[in-house]
This record gives sequence, C-alpha cells and structure tokens, in this order.
Amino acid sequence: MSVYEVEIGGLQGGSADLGQYRGTAVLVVNVASKCGLTPQYAGLERLQERYAGRGFTVLGVPCNQFMGQEPGTPEEIATFCSATYGVTFPLTEKVDVNGDGRHPLYKELVDVPDAEGRTGDIQWNFEKFLIAPDGSVAARFGPQVEPEASEVVSAIEANLPS
Repeated sequence: MSVYEVEIGGLQGGSADLGQYRGTAVLVVNVASKCGLTPQYAGLERLQERYAGRGFTVLGVPCNQFMGQEPGTPEEIATFCSATYGVTFPLTEKVDVNGDGRHPLYKELVDVPDAEGRTGDIQWNFEKFLIAPDGSVAARFGPQVEPEASEVVSAIEANLPS
C-alpha cells in the first residue's frame, strides 16, 4: 500500500485525502499543543510558506499518546494552531501513532530508519517523515530535530518535484 491510499480524516471532519499529495513532497509530523516541542509549529509553518509553491506541504497529525499533550477537541486544536502559530498547513484527525491502535498511515512509516538507523515506534511528539513525490518515505527525523535544520531542508529540497 502507498501512503496515498491510506484513509485518514481531516481535523474538521471529512477526508484528508492523501491522494491529493501525489507528485508532491510531504513532511508528515505528529503534533501536540502542550509539549515542550510545540514551538516547532513555527518552523513547520515557515517551511510551508517557503516551499508550498514548489510542490511541498507539511501535514500535521495530532496525537495524544505522549503524556496527554494533545487533549483538545478538533476545534480547540485548530484554534490553537491558527491563533498561536498562524498554521496554514493541513491537519488530520487525532490518531494513535503507536500500539495496537496505530493508525495505518503510521504502519506505513515506522519501518523507515532515521539518521541513527532507528526504526519502530514513534519516540515522541514532532517526529518527522518526508514523503517523496512518488509516495516513498525519503527520510525520518527524530522529535528533537528542528524543522528548519539543515538536514531537513536539504532532504526537502532534494525531494521537491522537478
């Protein structure tokens, strides 16, 4: 299965329709509003603004599995992201990224190694996966890696559609 075929809801209902991202580079990030890493939203939004016109998007995936740091309703999450960080990139429904209830999207992602060779369960909020335009997973970055770190920017630029 391709990530584009995975069904996932949008934050405000309906489908997030991952198929619409075929041919683009997508940075999938499990996000949370009450985490020490939450300020990464600002860097994610800057990436969105910088590369959106070149076939790229950030896709935020709210998750409440890490110390209950995303407890809000869809409306509360949307308001927080918009009002606090000016987020314009799409957000999906809140999902589980680990365990028996792991969302199928993350079943497609967790076997990809990060720079240290680590695969498997998501470590914490703000773990990042770069999906190439062909739907393959091009890179995985740990939660502590800032969205605008050189390795993330280089991977995005290398995977922008030509």
